[in-house]
Amino acid sequence: MSTNTRILYTLLHVLASAVCCLMLSRTVAQAITEKVPFSVVLCQHLPGGTDCERLVGSLAVYRVCFGTSCFHLAQAALLLNVRSSSDCRAQLHNGFWLLKLLALVGLWAASFFIPEDNFIQAWHYTGVCGGFAFILIQLVLITAFAHTWNKNWLTGAAQDKRWYLAVLLATAAFYTLASAAFSFLYKFYTHPAACHLNKALLTINGSLCGIMSFISITPCVRLKQPRSGLLQSSIISCYVMYLTFSALSSRPPERVLYKGQNLTVCFPGVRQDELQTEDTTVAMLGAAIMYACVLFACNEASYLAEVFGPLWMVKVYSFEFKKPSCCFCCPEKMEEELRGTEQTCEQVEERARGQFIVQDEQDRVVYSYSAFHFVFFLASLYVMMTLTNWFSYENAVLETTFTHGSWSTFWVKVSSCWACVLLYLWLLLSPFCLHSSPEHQRSSTGPRIVRRRRAPQRINVAT
Repeated sequence: MSTNTRILYTLLHVLASAVCCLMLSRTVAQAITEKVPFSVVLCQHLPGGTDCERLVGSLAVYRVCFGTSCFHLAQAALLLNVRSSSDCRAQLHNGFWLLKLLALVGLWAASFFIPEDNFIQAWHYTGVCGGFAFILIQLVLITAFAHTWNKNWLTGAAQDKRWYLAVLLATAAFYTLASAAFSFLYKFYTHPAACHLNKALLTINGSLCGIMSFISITPCVRLKQPRSGLLQSSIISCYVMYLTFSALSSRPPERVLYKGQNLTVCFPGVRQDELQTEDTTVAMLGAAIMYACVLFACNEASYLAEVFGPLWMVKVYSFEFKKPSCCFCCPEKMEEELRGTEQTCEQVEERARGQFIVQDEQDRVVYSYSAFHFVFFLASLYVMMTLTNWFSYENAVLETTFTHGSWSTFWVKVSSCWACVLLYLWLLLSPFCLHSSPEHQRSSTGPRIVRRRRAPQRINVAT
């Protein structure tokens, strides 16, 4: 049941994002004006005029996302401290799908009747804060993923040397992928006569990947964190290259005079004569990867919030595995080791309307309902800011959002990339700022306990 619920909420979010894209499209705006017979009458009842600007464009995206955000934020507040599906409030989360769909559409419609005044500006600042908060959650998830993978497999390497081979192969694969991404970006996002900012960014981020890898294996870091290694650095390097790709795909192109021709450069698409032509395939691919990461973050964060509690963003880094597993990234595995059980909750099969429904949350919910909706609330704000080019939302159009981009989106992506590097470096170097790391304390206190136990045995034998 929990899986079906998450899938349906994901589909609702996909529907809301699709509506936002339609509202932002210039083609759809023209079609509404020309082919919808009651559009003029509807515009007359909207506050502020009869030009139908609120029905399309970036302002319409703001209002649709306002309704979506209110939908998830209200449920996040109502579902606080729900611990099992037997709670009456759990039915609000797991059922009433038709009513919730109607409520969501009703919130979209009602948002268009909010007087503009200072609403758009205030909602813009709210979106900026929520968008940056969601970016932080994504960065925590990717660094925790790399940290957890490295810990889990090195735990296995201490028990079975074959895990060392797995670590080696995974590290080589990620570094190969990062190197290939760097080569691709340098070939397709630079030009001999222009794109100096792209070249500088690639040089800086490539150097940061090398610095991270070097620091992770230095003797001083290994002394404080014995499980630090190149595997986690290789994963972070791949993510840095992805963020670099996303940033370069989000910047406006440049115009340059090259070989007597006025060319538009600094975006992918190169013919054999070295003249760059616009191609939306890579931009659409980047947008699809971005949205897939959004949906993954929404589901993963709710899992971790249930396993580790409200402070999951801190506690997830200190989790210690007892045995290695290829499914280490699944929070169910973490919860099994935390609770010392083989099954996190009782599963009961029920027959309903000729179908078997597995009630997997009778004893305890698999993920935090409240955190699930709150992260979806932040994701709605992040999608809103991404579609409307963050700080330059007035002239945002879908046809150019993912192909021509804006400087504000570019610098937000660059800042996210550098924030990821800083967060990972803090994980490596934080033990030097603190008194001692937990791993160092365990390694130093272990021999003392053994010596204290041996001393009485020697005295007894002597007597």
